[in-house]
Amino acid sequence: MTPETVGIIGIALLVFLFLVRVPIAFAMAVVGLVGFAYLSDAESALSILAQDVYETLSNYPLSVIPMFILMGSFAFASGISQRLYSTSYTWVGQFRGGLTMATVLACSGFSAICGSTAATAATMGKIALPEMKKYGYDDVLATGTVASAGTLGILIPPSTVLIVYGILTEQSIGQLFIAGILPGAILSIFFVATVALLCARNPNLGPPGIPTSWRAKVCSLSGIIEAVILFSLAIGGLFLGWFSPTQAGAVGASGALLIGLFRGKFDLKVISESMKDGLRTACMVLFILAGATLFGHFLAISNIPFALAEWVENLPLPPMAIMGVLLLIYFIGGFFMDAMAMIVVTIPIFFPIVERLGFDPIWFGVMIVLVGEMGVITPPVGVNVFVIKGIAPDIPLEKIFRGIFPFLAAIILLTIILLIFPNIATFLPSLVS
Repeated sequence: MTPETVGIIGIALLVFLFLVRVPIAFAMAVVGLVGFAYLSDAESALSILAQDVYETLSNYPLSVIPMFILMGSFAFASGISQRLYSTSYTWVGQFRGGLTMATVLACSGFSAICGSTAATAATMGKIALPEMKKYGYDDVLATGTVASAGTLGILIPPSTVLIVYGILTEQSIGQLFIAGILPGAILSIFFVATVALLCARNPNLGPPGIPTSWRAKVCSLSGIIEAVILFSLAIGGLFLGWFSPTQAGAVGASGALLIGLFRGKFDLKVISESMKDGLRTACMVLFILAGATLFGHFLAISNIPFALAEWVENLPLPPMAIMGVLLLIYFIGGFFMDAMAMIVVTIPIFFPIVERLGFDPIWFGVMIVLVGEMGVITPPVGVNVFVIKGIAPDIPLEKIFRGIFPFLAAIILLTIILLIFPNIATFLPSLVS
């Protein structure tokens, strides 16, 4: 068989392993190892396996990942997410669908100190879904909102996916973070507007809550102070050049720990559990990167990236149309692959094309994260949907999937807007470059 044929078989096998729920890191590592051994020899494959795992786990820039993940773990354990939700509900709870609007706003706030879509969906799902059930909210709207709003965790900084993209493409993580702020804020507004439109068409979906006074609204703002402090300290310090990305994550994690101690939420057991959760997630991400590196070496010797790059470049289309083709590939790939896995597998293939076509790499990072957001809620993989199913096992899976489609339309709309007006993502980074 030709190297290209072996590469295509390897990609098909990888997708199959994803579909049968083999852990992402091991699926990529096994296919990469076997494929490399077939095209080269077993000794070279074992050598590159050891090299890729060692270099990934000993790479200092990657230490930014466990730091920001630990920050999110401590923030959750300290009760910041509950206070964000309470504040959001005080402001918008009196409207039809107010609880779901509050969930979107709370997800936005928690995303600014978390960076993980599944963690954001799980955290807010545990808080919001019981409240929505108590007040008679429609199951489709409730679960669809939480699953979809959780996707903000990989767009609003600090995003673990943007961190990985920055490392793989050697782009500034600070620039990527600031590029995600405006699109993240706009998408949050789109989600709130989606809830408002759905409830305007069918008021029974989300009954209004009890109105609150302006005094109560202003007093409730104390619930967001800690999240604002953490975001300003970690992300603001990174933007201003006070900290490196790893230092910013460490400062944020330390700040979240101090908040938990000050609030009396932490003892040795809670701290230990938070650290275990953070370590477990960080190890998962790092092993995905190690597996993706090995799989990338297999793809390189299969010649597929170069053949595909040549084919895309030679398409009789203008650059913007070619970018549309790339985004469509990401959209379809999101049906079968997790956002993180899709990015680490495809970046070695598509990023050189993006550079040759003259597109801004910071803008492209935001674009593929947006398309990756679609992947975490669309069937059959839909990680966030399965997270919500685990929290609400009594709600059928098809109901949760049905609930995400209006929000999927909002993500697609923002993707089109950013495609037409890329300055929305690049304006803020240009001010601090």
